[in-house]
Amino acid sequence: MPVEPGAPVVLDTNIVLDLFVFEDDAITPLREAIEQRGLVWLATLAMRQELARVLAYAQIASRMANASLEAGRVLARFDALARIVGPAAKAPITCKDPDDQPFIDLAVAHGARLLSKDKAVLVMRRRMERLGAQASRHW
Repeated sequence: MPVEPGAPVVLDTNIVLDLFVFEDDAITPLREAIEQRGLVWLATLAMRQELARVLAYAQIASRMANASLEAGRVLARFDALARIVGPAAKAPITCKDPDDQPFIDLAVAHGARLLSKDKAVLVMRRRMERLGAQASRHW
């Protein structure tokens, strides 16, 4: 199901890495929609902090170094494109992976689509839909 123009989306950290570090061609339409403000990317400061932490992981830092990409540049793109909102209250559903819970909480609180490749998130699709949010691998 396509996302309506101007609709809110929540991006898990792996999707953000695909957008700005791995520059996955399959995700180019999502990147363009966010850059052109066709989608409203919602994030929290904690999500930004998680991204900063992940960018320092050896395998990610190595990939960035090979591409002459600096963490500061990735974070600057995050800052330019994400709408920072306050953390959401705990949703009435719980993810097996506690690291994914804030993304689910934010999507449910804003009736947004959560884009994730994480199986722990994707198995919660139907429960999220009952709460007015969505989870999917693709937008």
